[in-house]
Amino acid sequence: MSPLNISLADLIARLDEELPDADHLARISEAQLRAQTLSDLADQLVGHYVGKAKQAGASWSEVGDAIGVSKQAAQQRHAPNVFDRFTDLNRHTIVLAQEAARAHKHDFIGTEHILLGLLGEPRGLAYEVLMAKTESEQRIRDAIEEAMPPAGPKALRGHIAFRPESKEVIEHASRASADLGHDWVGTEHTLLGLIRAEESPAAQILRNLGFTSDELHETVRTEIAKRSAARDE
Repeated sequence: MSPLNISLADLIARLDEELPDADHLARISEAQLRAQTLSDLADQLVGHYVGKAKQAGASWSEVGDAIGVSKQAAQQRHAPNVFDRFTDLNRHTIVLAQEAARAHKHDFIGTEHILLGLLGEPRGLAYEVLMAKTESEQRIRDAIEEAMPPAGPKALRGHIAFRPESKEVIEHASRASADLGHDWVGTEHTLLGLIRAEESPAAQILRNLGFTSDELHETVRTEIAKRSAARDE
């Protein structure tokens, strides 16, 4: 067994158990999707500790040595980017959004995939806000699936690019965090970013479910204040 207590045999057994009727080619496709997700999570794991090392004063040369690459390669791979202020939970939702795009055989990450990513992280405040209003995860998933574009011919391997409106969502999320005086970008800020990208499919879905931008902003502000007060007690 590896240090993570995960073995190849475990991964094979789980896939076979979950897809008992799939043929060999279908299992190859599913294995590829899971491998990409594991790779994305691994990159985030390394990136997390690179950030900690940089905060502690480590140089890029030292970081490169620790990873086993050159200074330039380490800096190129882990230099600050738009997701640096994202919480771990929110970064996970982005991974889930990419996984959703791949599962739907899309060659882009749309706002609808980002909304699915938020639904895939029940520990996030965005999930709690969505459930408090709709009281049904399935209702939201059904609305998203109805708005999904047709599937492509096959699942895309490797990196999947964000659509322009999805990039807009990320920008809105960062602005929402700043507007609320926060030094992090959480799932709740991404939810605000989705509805503020007014022409996006996800914004339309949220409006159809009864959400408004002002209401979401106030709900997020109130819930975070409650959590902060509870921690101070």
